[in-house]
Amino acid sequence: MDTFEEVGAASSGHPWFGRQRLRSAAPVDTVRRMLRHEIRDTGWPYQPVLPAAPLTIPRASYAELFRASAALVELLRRTALETGPTTRDRMAAYGMPGSEDRLWLSDPFVEERYADCVVRPDFVIGPDGPRLLEFNVSGALGGVVETHARLRVWRDLHADAAGRVPFTAPDPFTVRAAMFRSLSAELALPPRVAIVGSSRAGGVTARYFEMEAEHYRGLGLTARFFEPEELTGAWDCAPHLRYRIGLRNFTIPDWLAGGVDTAGVQAALDHGCLLVGTQTSTFLHSKLTMGLLSEGRPWMTAADRTLINRYLPWTRIVSDRKTEHDGAPVDLLPFVVRHRDRLVLKAGLGESGRQVVIGPEVDQAEWESAVDAAVASADGASIVQEFVAPRTCRVALIADGADATHDVDVAPVLGPLLFGGRPAGLFARFHGDGAAGIISVKGRVSSCDNVAVAI
Repeated sequence: MDTFEEVGAASSGHPWFGRQRLRSAAPVDTVRRMLRHEIRDTGWPYQPVLPAAPLTIPRASYAELFRASAALVELLRRTALETGPTTRDRMAAYGMPGSEDRLWLSDPFVEERYADCVVRPDFVIGPDGPRLLEFNVSGALGGVVETHARLRVWRDLHADAAGRVPFTAPDPFTVRAAMFRSLSAELALPPRVAIVGSSRAGGVTARYFEMEAEHYRGLGLTARFFEPEELTGAWDCAPHLRYRIGLRNFTIPDWLAGGVDTAGVQAALDHGCLLVGTQTSTFLHSKLTMGLLSEGRPWMTAADRTLINRYLPWTRIVSDRKTEHDGAPVDLLPFVVRHRDRLVLKAGLGESGRQVVIGPEVDQAEWESAVDAAVASADGASIVQEFVAPRTCRVALIADGADATHDVDVAPVLGPLLFGGRPAGLFARFHGDGAAGIISVKGRVSSCDNVAVAI
């Protein structure tokens, strides 16, 4: 029988997480086996420590993340698009590498309209509540398959005889299917969905994509996973068999690193297939947009500025210039050099914790070298951001070989998934040994993932 139990606050805990957690009556080995079974054959790394239950947070906290995320994404979109009137102008403004100058739609309105269909901001809980670390805007978001897999286990383990569970959480595949239904209706197209990716890049397998296509088919959608060389089958066929909408579940850097050609995708786009999020999402994804957002735009209302100041730590694009901090004028580069202990340096398009230097974790010489390199970079595409000391919550974990759970105070990074603006699940990552710092589930053996649910 499931039970809720009170957990005491850790020394650095935060009431935002609440004081209750869910505990299952299922044997530890059953939980471990089910978690590993659901995520099998997707390319997800083996984790020696697994969660014993979903991460539970109060409904009000859960709702706050999605409410703030939706509002911030709207501001992010406008900020990115105003950097230039055309794609060419934005490429220049962002100093985008030439490798990203591909896979554009011929219709600029459609290209811009569907850039923010698939979004995952990342938050930590600081002393004053949720604080935004970055926006991930791409059809290839991490956390979608993982959240779906974890949630299936928690629903199976915690459902009563009537199928009811003692928590609330949307399934990301179900919400994304609803997004595609709305998209097909908006475009007056049949709901035939292409999921485009490659099992030869990004460390994933075909099952990573097939899981989602199978889920869509179970909901009554026609869906198919396409490798890029198979995409002629999406458009070179009878009109009623064409796939005119779909998910762009890959990144250009991953495909280039894996030797996967993008020409098949470009051909599909040129023949009328809309894949979301469009290439314009790269501008929203760039951390430079957070710098512009934090600095403020002339069109922002007082309410916009209040929202940004509440959730986004002070962030600036690195360059030799004047700006302000806490309402006072500062010379940015001397300020950055002097305040290593309170800042983080990030590359504009870095992913998975790469190209991130946390000031409090390095010495002064290393910090100054990183700042100098950022300034000297040809594209000038780096930001500095106020460091947020994350607060913790207490979770129960299962270690390899253990026949009982153990408690750890962890500092989770929370990633609310939004598809077409709809809440689609809350991905959570943390270090199973209680450490703070950069979390890359594919990079460190202590990294764990889970799904957060509302109670």
